[in-house]
Amino acid sequence: MDLLAGVPDPEIPCVSIVDLGIVRDVREGDPQTLIITPTYTGCPATHAIQQMIRVALDEAGFSKVEILTELAPPWTTDWITDAGREKLRVYGIDPPAKGAGQHTLSDDAAQCPRCRSERTQMISRFGSTPCKALHRCLDCLEPFDKFKCH
Repeated sequence: MDLLAGVPDPEIPCVSIVDLGIVRDVREGDPQTLIITPTYTGCPATHAIQQMIRVALDEAGFSKVEILTELAPPWTTDWITDAGREKLRVYGIDPPAKGAGQHTLSDDAAQCPRCRSERTQMISRFGSTPCKALHRCLDCLEPFDKFKCH
């Protein structure tokens, strides 16, 4: 897990695949199996993530570890670590509140990651990646992405 904590998400490089909760488990056995779950079933970065993991494992001498993608249970924003949430905020992305994925699939109020204002407006349900929506702060007027809760 320490090794994979250095593998950035290809679409959001400020966070690792461990920060996002994409890496779920390492199962012992012959061979060992690394379990991953993409943030969205059709996530366009899934193949790139698998390739980056393979390179990291191979370079560290873990070439026999298999990578298995499991879609159930589905990934939830609740799997983002506290450190990952803070990294997203610093990067300019409003992360979902911890526990938000368990309670609702609807959009909650966004908070500007720059000035922390809650006076925000959704511009588009589709942001820079499928897992985010585009918002604008009504106080500092800066646009920003917000992770969609699920």
